[in-house]
Amino acid sequence: MIGVTARVKIQDGKEQAFEEFCKGVIDAVRADEPGNLFYSLFRTERKGEYVFIERWTDQAAIDVHGTAPHMQAALPRFADFVAGPVELTQYDELPQG
Repeated sequence: MIGVTARVKIQDGKEQAFEEFCKGVIDAVRADEPGNLFYSLFRTERKGEYVFIERWTDQAAIDVHGTAPHMQAALPRFADFVAGPVELTQYDELPQG
């Protein structure tokens, strides 16, 4: 399993619109990407900062995510909200038990 976090800073005043926009994206990922095990958006304690927390079956599932039609359609709109680079971190899950 692979974990991913994507930390984003949103432009002042666009937080509510960003949250609304992300609802549809999150629903599409959960419904249309079988390699996704968890995909949620969290608001941090810092104003305008959010973190997507994701869990995937493997790297191939992450690759599909990046090219999925709903993600390709969302990326240009996503750029309208973001104030700076997205900080992506990938984690390899350790064996359990």
